[in-house]
Amino acid sequence: MATVFVGTTYMKTMTSFDGSQNQTASHNCTLPYEVDRVPLVVLYSMVVIIGLPANVATVYMTFLQVRRKNVLGIYLLSLSLCDLMYLCTLPLWMIYVSQAHEWNLGSLACKITGYIFFNNMYISIFLLCCVSIDRYVAVVYAVESRGIRQQKLAGVISVGVYLLVALSHVPVFTMREGDTDKGPRRCFEPGQSSATVAGFNYARFVIGFLIPLSVLVVTNRAILINIQASPGLRSSQKVKVKYLAIAVIIFFLVCFAPYHIILLLRAVAFHFPDLHKNCDFLKSIYTPYTIFLGLSTINSATNPILYVLASDNIRKEIKQSLASLSGRTALQPRLTDSSQHKMQSSDAATHKDIHSC
Repeated sequence: MATVFVGTTYMKTMTSFDGSQNQTASHNCTLPYEVDRVPLVVLYSMVVIIGLPANVATVYMTFLQVRRKNVLGIYLLSLSLCDLMYLCTLPLWMIYVSQAHEWNLGSLACKITGYIFFNNMYISIFLLCCVSIDRYVAVVYAVESRGIRQQKLAGVISVGVYLLVALSHVPVFTMREGDTDKGPRRCFEPGQSSATVAGFNYARFVIGFLIPLSVLVVTNRAILINIQASPGLRSSQKVKVKYLAIAVIIFFLVCFAPYHIILLLRAVAFHFPDLHKNCDFLKSIYTPYTIFLGLSTINSATNPILYVLASDNIRKEIKQSLASLSGRTALQPRLTDSSQHKMQSSDAATHKDIHSC
């Protein structure tokens, strides 16, 4: 499919479903760029205001946990650094949206910003899976996992996630959607329909959403079952773990489900050429697409609150830091990784791991 841009309107020349270029259809589409301006600017602003200080704080707190040999802290530190990098690009997206989706910073800046955005989304998703799997192993196999859960292994896995996602998104730098120096200055706007794009969207839905969701559901359910059966934990502690597990799934669905459902819808629509004979379908999904894409940024603000600042050990760390700043005698920091303690029983180990960083 070839695309020719004219102002805020673009002309698409679409090939037939079987790839033949003899049968083409041309039409002009004017997308509703103004509709999402206010909601997206408000959403991005709130995410920056909440997410930046929260992630800066959690980078420091998780770094302390890493120094104390906390295995889970490796994943959480990697997650916070990823979120922090992405949050620094949000002001650019706010400017872009506020200017009716016109990018004035050049093609390279557009491609770099888009590259960071898509990397952040899937690095976050895969690291959230790592966090849930690590918690599952620590809780369900509290004693057996002491020799398996090591910081070095967690570091290798985190670096592997970064490299895998980063390499898979290198094609972003070759996409025409990032060439803002040619035609209208649109930065990675949806619209192109092809077998390649449809296949890529199917892969993103299955590998980037459906499989991670299954991992989160299975691991958190297993954690809940194990905790509920543990006689060594108080009812209040079990309730807290239950709500945390539910919150993890809900936030994941809110942040990522709408966007990936739209991707799936666009992929399926490719197989129905009649939908592309006019602009009705593209116009109907454009605003939901941009809003749902914006919703995925909420993840960068909720991660530190949900996984780090909600931790008992992190809250104690914060209180100790505040006490030190106010001139009071700080308590000796306690080690938080269960592998650093002699466990008296499996229940005691479970209690420590479920409340660790």
